Amino acid sequence: MPWTSSQVSLVLPHHGSSPQGLTPGGRTMIRKALALTVTAAAGALTFSGVASADIIGTPPPCTRTSDVSGADFDVKLCGVSDVDQFRAGLENNGNAYCGPASLYNVLHYWGHVKGAPVGWLSTKVKNLDPKDPADYTVVGNSIWRIGVDAKYDGKTTMGNLQTAWNVATKPARDIGWHTAVGNTNSANAADFSGDLARKLDQGPVQLVYGRYSAGPQAGSLQRGGGHIVTVVAAKGSFNGNTVQLKLSDPGRAGDHKQPGYLDSQSDYQLLDVTLTKRTITEYVPVKDDENTDVDESLQPGTYRTVVRWELTGPQYVGTTRQMVETFNWFAMSAPVG
Repeated sequence: MPWTSSQVSLVLPHHGSSPQGLTPGGRTMIRKALALTVTAAAGALTFSGVASADIIGTPPPCTRTSDVSGADFDVKLCGVSDVDQFRAGLENNGNAYCGPASLYNVLHYWGHVKGAPVGWLSTKVKNLDPKDPADYTVVGNSIWRIGVDAKYDGKTTMGNLQTAWNVATKPARDIGWHTAVGNTNSANAADFSGDLARKLDQGPVQLVYGRYSAGPQAGSLQRGGGHIVTVVAAKGSFNGNTVQLKLSDPGRAGDHKQPGYLDSQSDYQLLDVTLTKRTITEYVPVKDDENTDVDESLQPGTYRTVVRWELTGPQYVGTTRQMVETFNWFAMSAPVG
């Protein structure tokens, strides 16, 4: 049983009615014993702000914060994994598995922190430790399975990742758990960052950003691919124009491209980013219909004005602009009784 501050007590030997009756040598021994006892007790203290799930979640110490009242919000979760998407055995070594990997992080939280029996057949996420080399292959297989359920075809969509969530959480629903999932789009959300904070307070969210470059018309932007990450913390103001996030990014491992990186889990890390509200002019090209003989992509596209949130941070510097578009949120509750 761990020590708490109320359980730490010191018993001092005494001579006569007070310590003053001790010899100098006796008082020295007491001072040494006291110092050793305080040191040992301090090392065994368990602080209420540190989640026990941090043993397998994020590196300790991690303090859970949950402030979504008032004008400002400050939310941080503990126990969220940070698995790597780049793995031997996945198509193209996992180059486009950011969606399945970031969803695994979400499932890890619900399995380890909330005790939900999420997983597939005999594989339960709460029994896996991504940082244990013995579990590396099974974790990779789980990421692959999420990809199958999300209809991976060189990419995954946020809608299909919701389907994969429903598959992985079915074992929990079968024994009485309630689950929910949804998506919030920055294009039509009145308070996108505030909504994100409220949903994050329930559990990790999946966030997708597009990589935008200059469009045909001066000042316009055109999407050219995207990336999906797991949000672990958010700090800002409701109805604000900026928000600070901490991300578990499956594509930005510290050991990327180093020897053996495809066969081992990297150290967990949280990446700091800022989102800034932007109103942009987006060029949307026409997609080709494979069922016709005509190449529709040669037709002129359209322009639209849309609200996005630009993502910036030390690890996100490149030739394109990262614009956050939507996030998937997830919720679970255990059976009552």
